[in-house]
Amino acid sequence: MLKQLLQQSAVTTNGKARLYAFENTVELTNLIPPTVSYESGGNTLIVGPTSIIESAAAQLIQMNSVTLLSTDGEQGEHANLYYANSVQVSGFLGTFSVVIENKGMESNLAKVALNHDCFDIVLDLCLNSCMSEEVPVPGYYPVGRGYPKLAEALEEIPTLMGTFDKPKFFRLDTDLCAHSSRGVKGCERCVDACPAGALSSEGSDKTGHRIEINPYLCQGVGTCATACPTEAIHYALPNPQETQKFVERTLANYESQGGVEPIVLICSSRHEQYNVMALKALPDNVVPIVVEELPSVGIDSWFAALVNGATQVLFAASRFMPATILRVLSSEVAIAQELLSQLGIAKETIDILYLESLREGAPTLCTESFDLALGDLEGNKRQRLFTSLDALAGSRIPVDNIVELPASAPYGSISCKDNDCTLCMSCVAVCPTRALHTDGESPSLKFVEQDCIQCGLCTKACPEQVLTMTTRMNWDKASRQQASVIHQEKAAECIRCSKPFAPQSMIDMLQNKLRGHSHFSDPAALNRIAMCEDCRVVDMFESMAEDPTKQLNY
Repeated sequence: MLKQLLQQSAVTTNGKARLYAFENTVELTNLIPPTVSYESGGNTLIVGPTSIIESAAAQLIQMNSVTLLSTDGEQGEHANLYYANSVQVSGFLGTFSVVIENKGMESNLAKVALNHDCFDIVLDLCLNSCMSEEVPVPGYYPVGRGYPKLAEALEEIPTLMGTFDKPKFFRLDTDLCAHSSRGVKGCERCVDACPAGALSSEGSDKTGHRIEINPYLCQGVGTCATACPTEAIHYALPNPQETQKFVERTLANYESQGGVEPIVLICSSRHEQYNVMALKALPDNVVPIVVEELPSVGIDSWFAALVNGATQVLFAASRFMPATILRVLSSEVAIAQELLSQLGIAKETIDILYLESLREGAPTLCTESFDLALGDLEGNKRQRLFTSLDALAGSRIPVDNIVELPASAPYGSISCKDNDCTLCMSCVAVCPTRALHTDGESPSLKFVEQDCIQCGLCTKACPEQVLTMTTRMNWDKASRQQASVIHQEKAAECIRCSKPFAPQSMIDMLQNKLRGHSHFSDPAALNRIAMCEDCRVVDMFESMAEDPTKQLNY
């Protein structure tokens, strides 16, 4: 439908350029993506009011088995009809565990009805769904809450018998993950952003925390990748760099045919009908970029499109999309709009186009070109983003060099209370991006603002609680990228050899805390704290040589 519409509208120069770009830009695909497999025997459970589930069951006679579970207690005629006061459903296609409670007794319904451990498919006709995930897991159809429609579910369910492969949509690089380090928990943006319940934080303070992706629950929505500031979790169908290059090539092909003022419309392949409706209401310089899911394209690609010819980036969304998807997308767009505003650029330059609003009139369309011809951007997600932002700032005068951002923004600075910092380097040990680091030569704590993702690991790890996070945008490229010293002090010099070996404040703190302790009643023992490692060993052996009985103290 989409291609047909573009062909029909290819009458103007822009229309012809748009069709050329659509047909001649290499499609985004992965030839052999990793997959997971589902096994389904077609054993189906239908849950809901008796009259409704019996009607639905009559249309699924081709299934291997159909079990009915009434939630209203009304009597029925189906041979496999059961009753329950409460229902708990978990799992996915081929593995649904259904625990029911009736008259105070709990039981595994599949065991009772089929002598199996689980059901393969669940058709849920209850107004209050048995599973709460906003994006239903494979094999689960929450028709009672409005989506999908009953007719669609009844058409699809009979096809779910056999073995099915599904792509693993995401990759997780634990080395880049800012979720946890050394038992300290930090960033949880991806977990909060998943509407399918596929992401979780596993482990404990003792064993360490880690992000786990359940590939059987993952539906490839992309909100986790959009929310992740380090690209530790990223979309793999295709990867972010390929998506960015695809957008750039599309724009280049459009402009090569004389097209002007291109507006990028990012739209989901799942909703082609709605995409066509949107394009019919928009001018022919709106170029569709079809992706698996809207949030699979991150903020770095939005700005990359602007510096490579696009006058605007829009998302073809619906207000009926799952709440978590809208929340994450709206939050990221709000940050992008704040950055645009700080450069004096209309915030609508990156915006969400709700298809329902098209009935009320045409949206605000932008015509200002930012074509800086940067081409393919190199580096990780943040590096690509800042390359675009710096290019835009080069032709603009920001409202100020340093401007506040929303609290959720993964950009900002870290400040340190000098008087209380002991330079223990706990913050450096947990920093996932090395934004906080030391040069190893002097007692100092250094910070690179561009690398800071505001994950909170450092503030939680600091035993003295002297670090503070501030979300902001620093438009001064040089100061944002350079390593600045946020705390420094005189090095303690060994009292034997005078070699600098530790922060003086740390030595003072240790001596004050240990003074009076039974193991440090001997002044010589307390003095050793002020010695370097080599001299400390030498002093101990000299002390034992002078008085062998002192060996009992070590």
